[in-house]
Amino acid sequence: MPKVSVIVPVYNAENVIERCVNSILNQEFKDLELILIDDGSKDRSAELLDGFAANDERVKVIHKPNSGVSDTRNRGIDEAKGTFLQFLDADDWITEDATKMLVRTAEEKNADLVVGEFYRVVGENLSRKGSIPADRVLTRKEYAEYMKQSPADYYYGVLWNKLYRKSILDQYAIRLDSSVSFCEDFIFNLEYVLHCTRIAPLLLPVYYYVKTDGSLVAQNMNLEKLLAMKTSVYQYYDEFFRNVLDEETYRRERMEIASFLIRAASDDLTLPMAPGTKKVDQLSFAVKPLKGETITNVFRYSRMLYGQYLENAGMLNDLSRSDVIVFHAVDTLRKATSIHEISLLTSLPEHVVLTSLQTLLRKGFIRLEWNPLSASVRTEGAAGLIHDIDNAGNDLRDVWLEGMSEEERQRLNGLLEKVLQRLEKRLGVEDDRNHS
Repeated sequence: MPKVSVIVPVYNAENVIERCVNSILNQEFKDLELILIDDGSKDRSAELLDGFAANDERVKVIHKPNSGVSDTRNRGIDEAKGTFLQFLDADDWITEDATKMLVRTAEEKNADLVVGEFYRVVGENLSRKGSIPADRVLTRKEYAEYMKQSPADYYYGVLWNKLYRKSILDQYAIRLDSSVSFCEDFIFNLEYVLHCTRIAPLLLPVYYYVKTDGSLVAQNMNLEKLLAMKTSVYQYYDEFFRNVLDEETYRRERMEIASFLIRAASDDLTLPMAPGTKKVDQLSFAVKPLKGETITNVFRYSRMLYGQYLENAGMLNDLSRSDVIVFHAVDTLRKATSIHEISLLTSLPEHVVLTSLQTLLRKGFIRLEWNPLSASVRTEGAAGLIHDIDNAGNDLRDVWLEGMSEEERQRLNGLLEKVLQRLEKRLGVEDDRNHS
């Protein structure tokens, strides 16, 4: 059985479905099934889906008459065999490590629900969107406290930035309400959260959400009907917070919760000149083939990929990539006695090293010792960062060793150990050890 079932409803998506599917099948996490459900498409979508299934045994295609996105997702939930469920929309895509990071978080934190950040894409521009700054497991009540501050935020309401446990959906018969055409995914999440005890925010963007003009107002829904539907959805919110919050808190903050009635579901704006907005291609890690000796390019590619993993570790801990690299250097040296020493190890300019050291000191990841003067780690606050850096190294190793037999792995490890010994000897590392 696959560990993850990824569910994608498809309707007239011939122009975008390939990007979506490729982002799933090319995930670093391989133990998944992809359930593509054609909801009576009138274009070439059905043909394209069958082609994906013919080329990858992990793909399952379902063809059905058009019945709407909620009924289509429910069909996917019923068919899913995975321990965890992940949802995508056909015109969106996910980061290369999205499923890996969602599953890792769920397993390490024993979470019933993982909620990731996402990139909001408008044309060639994108911006990072998140709502919960806490890097810890939340109770249902703590999660509700965050949610009531912005109940209409996409971060809480949509399906595609989350990882669900199939057992909870089945045990409590949680499905999308196909009779509701407004915020049905918000209602689904409210019902699911009511049965969660551990909720883990993932402070890492895992999804590229492409804004399309499909709002209810854009569909010319009259205001009377729109208000009636919003009132119906509000009743779900009202019941949810009655169940989660104590009576005094609920009464005090009910008007804040009721703000959902006058606010549309929102993911904020992505403007070309707004702070934090980037071009889509700035987050692409694809590079052209490098020319040169194989061993040289292995080091170059590994450095680029390791840098990507370290950047993820930084986002998880509110640090820049340079901050993480400097921290890793200090941790490796155990006691760094000069900025110049760290600069040599990291290949970062000394002024960058100094800035990162100041950041790490301020946030409590490292400390200074004055006799002799040195930067040292091993603070309690550094445990999570060290764990994330270890994961980065393990992820790089997994890429190196993917598809190798056990004999090939052992042989490679032996060769690398010999290379390491010769590099240490060439750089005088062994002499330093002998004189320590």
